[in-house]
Amino acid sequence: MPTLTSQKQVEAFNRAKRFVIVYGLLGAVVVATVVVRAARHQAVPGFLWGRSCAVLVTSVVAYWLLTRAARGARWAYIRVRIISIVMPIAIVGVDLIPGLCPGWFAAMQAVCALAIVPVAFVVNGRDLRAGFAR
Repeated sequence: MPTLTSQKQVEAFNRAKRFVIVYGLLGAVVVATVVVRAARHQAVPGFLWGRSCAVLVTSVVAYWLLTRAARGARWAYIRVRIISIVMPIAIVGVDLIPGLCPGWFAAMQAVCALAIVPVAFVVNGRDLRAGFAR
């Protein structure tokens, strides 16, 4: 297991964790919005419940993976590299399917996707890649 001793590496992981926290907070806002709309008897299809909860859950998983990677777990580092690239593409890609979700929901999800994009740049940066080189 690699040992991450560089201050740049520690700072990079901390920066990535902060972005994931923002991603999670925004995901929580989306879930809360869905709950409020449902409480007001507005139409909230099951798809919106699933999508909004999925974003919240992936934020927890991403944070856990970053924590494990920061301790030197290469497997966690590889996974967080992958999901930080795939998640925003998947979120926006699904939201672009016409008629699948209302505009307000797609906009909120897009903001969530924007919050996770910087994580991809941080974890795929030179400093962290060097710490996990084979």
